[in-house]
Amino acid sequence: MDTVWGNTNKLFFKVNPSLKFLLVSSLFILYLFVTNLNTMIWTALLFFILYFFVSGLSGKWSFWFVLLTLIVSLFSASAMIFFGKGSSVLFQKGLILITRESLARGVLLGLRTFTFSLIGMVFATTTQPVPFFYSLMQQLKVPARYAYGFMAAFRMIPMMTEEFVKIRQAMRVRGMNRQKGVKAFCERMTRYCLSMLAQSIRRAQRTAIAMEAKRFSMTAERTYYYKISWSRKDIYFVLIVLCTVTLGFVLSNVLPITPYTNVLDH
Repeated sequence: MDTVWGNTNKLFFKVNPSLKFLLVSSLFILYLFVTNLNTMIWTALLFFILYFFVSGLSGKWSFWFVLLTLIVSLFSASAMIFFGKGSSVLFQKGLILITRESLARGVLLGLRTFTFSLIGMVFATTTQPVPFFYSLMQQLKVPARYAYGFMAAFRMIPMMTEEFVKIRQAMRVRGMNRQKGVKAFCERMTRYCLSMLAQSIRRAQRTAIAMEAKRFSMTAERTYYYKISWSRKDIYFVLIVLCTVTLGFVLSNVLPITPYTNVLDH
């Protein structure tokens, strides 16, 4: 994990996870209804800058995450750009039809996808899983059995990865990976799936029994080893995010880049 995380002492790591979750969810809803192309351009740029300042990932991982997000955004925009409708035709060949209106709508869709991904990565790369689940129980009053259940499932991901590596190494020692062809590939996948499914069922059953033994299904008031509280850093976080959002709307009116103030009207 040392190669993945760069610096976990940044401000956003010390913010209450429930506050981050609620604010990020509100931003998703807000930008879902934004149809001003200039606003989305400036917002995407501002959250791109914010992500690199607050992210706890190392530079290499941040680069690959942003690149993957950019590729996904381009794919989401291309469907609207190449096959949209409009009256001002820019390019047409076969089934491909690019109009001025479809280009604007496609760019808006791509920028919205890119912005959503950046906001999500700001949350995901500055939030530790264990404090997040503890915060859900303490601040948002999520029942302990659900929160601990999600935490246990999250903890199983690296275990399943390790199990997959062991199965692959065992198959390689026995010479099962030397066979070529579609049939051999399907047989290998079947072995992988059956082995990992059986191990996952056993592990999930042991985890459920352990949670029942420790009274996770009871409704009585619980105590927590980790206490998640509010702090002054929560105010700083809210102010930074609100300033970023407000600046995006202000710059779209002061320094518009395109003439499309409402893409749905075109």
